[in-house]
Amino acid sequence: MSHEDPAAVRQCKRQSAEIESHDGLMPWPERIVIDPELLAGKPVIRGTRIAVELILELLAAGQSKSEIMANYSGLTREDILACLSYASYLAHEYKAYPISA
Repeated sequence: MSHEDPAAVRQCKRQSAEIESHDGLMPWPERIVIDPELLAGKPVIRGTRIAVELILELLAAGQSKSEIMANYSGLTREDILACLSYASYLAHEYKAYPISA
């Protein structure tokens, strides 16, 4: 039984529509969920309790997709690509605004 927050599901659907305009990116909302009842609302891979941040940290530490999939059964190449796509989405959304002194 899923405890996905309906508002989060709607947001993911909106974001999915936005992402479709980015050619070549894995549509992360199909594989990444944000549910306040799972890992305190951290983004996780759908159907698991594996946090996106963990997968990104493993990749940043030099682990290959094959190594990660071997260590986390059920995890797919598409799940890992969705994590990277999610990180890309967040990087594009980040904006810094200068504050005058």
